[in-house]
Amino acid sequence: MRVDLNADLGESFGRYRLGLDEEVMNYITSANVAAGWHAGDPLVMRRTVRLAKEKGVAVGVHPGYPDLMGFGRRYMRLTPEEARNYILYQVGALYAFVRAEGLELQHVKPHGALYNALVREEELARAVIEGIADFDRKLIFVTLANSPPAELAEEMGVRVAHEAFADRAYNPDGTLVPRGKPGAVIEDPTEVVQRAVSMVKDGGVRAINGEWIDLRVDTICLHGDNPHAVEIARAVRRALEEEGVRVVPMGEFL
Repeated sequence: MRVDLNADLGESFGRYRLGLDEEVMNYITSANVAAGWHAGDPLVMRRTVRLAKEKGVAVGVHPGYPDLMGFGRRYMRLTPEEARNYILYQVGALYAFVRAEGLELQHVKPHGALYNALVREEELARAVIEGIADFDRKLIFVTLANSPPAELAEEMGVRVAHEAFADRAYNPDGTLVPRGKPGAVIEDPTEVVQRAVSMVKDGGVRAINGEWIDLRVDTICLHGDNPHAVEIARAVRRALEEEGVRVVPMGEFL
């Protein structure tokens, strides 16, 4: 049994620091690095890629809407042409630093509002997947487990990582509870660890109303901006390994 642990990193910008990248990087196997549109800048991007190289962590791109002010969490209506080229632009930007550090790019995971919009809008999802394929069809597309974008990418011949969130509450339909609602973000480390283990071992999770949801889980996201991020990342990895789960980069088994 294998699973990848990923985190959204490189989200500092200029003088502003966000997240606990160096500490969290010790426990994950894949890093989603911001490409400068919702967060990050050239210095942060290179520093984060270099840190991943030092820690032996696989690198992926974390592209979002062009929305620094809103941290990419505000919905934007895009044409398919815009979406496709916005993705290609950001993948290419981070790839420059990946190439400079002698690494390979592993995956692409859309950020924030864009990530959620893909679940609802097939045309947008298709354009994003086309943008990934334009750069390299071997890249892994990371998206919400059991979601329409995952099925679409598989139909289009692009590798998919089904992603679960141990620190986020789920609706009964398998979507994430919006951050603005009570209970959407789970901060209790013990509960997060229990959910992560259940996702992998039992193949699912309890929704916010108590219903059981079956999930295919290839990778689990651990948010680096959670107040207990380091504690949670350390505990999740230890618990999974104690249960006999191999924690390895998604590229090793997808």
